[in-house]
Amino acid sequence: MVLNKGERDGGTILIVMVENQGLAVLYERMPQLDGTRKWDQVKVQVSENKSDFDDYLDRRSTQDPDVWIVELTVADRERFVRDNLT
Repeated sequence: MVLNKGERDGGTILIVMVENQGLAVLYERMPQLDGTRKWDQVKVQVSENKSDFDDYLDRRSTQDPDVWIVELTVADRERFVRDNLT
């Protein structure tokens, strides 16, 4: 599901992965020293304060109106990241 639709050609992409437990993890492609871009885990939702995660996404979309935020529901986050985001 697309949570925030950004600039078509130049917007940053954030991927929110929701696992079976209902908690989310946020990934963002970050520039590396060698010039490549790698997917890094930047935020983890905790059950004691789920709203903090949503507040962070709201701040990101307010600060950067070009950002895309895409939510995926996955059974095995580590496998998905390894097989699809590397």
